[in-house]
Amino acid sequence: MGVTIKKFTFNPFQENTIILHDSKNCVIIDPGCYEPHEEQAILKYIKENELMPVALLLTHAHVDHILGCNFILTTFDIDFYMHEEDIPTLNAVVEYAAAYGFVNYKVPKTPNKLLKGGEVLKFGDVELDVLFTPGHCLGHVVYYNKENGFVINGDVLFDGSFGRVDLPGGNIDVLKNSIFNTMFKLPEETIVYCGHGPETTIGKEKKTNMIHHY
Repeated sequence: MGVTIKKFTFNPFQENTIILHDSKNCVIIDPGCYEPHEEQAILKYIKENELMPVALLLTHAHVDHILGCNFILTTFDIDFYMHEEDIPTLNAVVEYAAAYGFVNYKVPKTPNKLLKGGEVLKFGDVELDVLFTPGHCLGHVVYYNKENGFVINGDVLFDGSFGRVDLPGGNIDVLKNSIFNTMFKLPEETIVYCGHGPETTIGKEKKTNMIHHY
């Protein structure tokens, strides 16, 4: 079945927020909306397409990917999914958000759906395999849709590069393992939706990504 992918780019980190939906159900991934006009852009898209939000998913819990969590979870009564190992990452944000200029950051409620990796999530016609991909942080996951050939990859791979490893929980060797033994095992034609910047493909990154030099 067809799945529509809508990408928004929000906040000073130029973070990519993703809405996946079929004709009715939608899931919101990594809501980076912070300013009121960013929040309204999400609501406008959902309303205009007559969508029913059914879940909030995180690839990981760095500040730029979770700024809109409280807004989404207070606007819609939906399940909140993230990997269990990234709870400390989520809890740490309140301590440093203001230092990055996000003085109005609001702490979201505790996730009620903790992932381990290996799950298959189904939301109407939207089916996602949860792949555990640590290295950028302790509890990073990606969401792979085999039927339509795409992966929502957060900050594991970028077009030509990869996620930083100098933050708490970051580790270049762990990240390399996630890239070579999980991401690069996906079909080469798989479209990679990155947490920042443009889309790429697994095939392109297997040939040109700078991770090969580390």
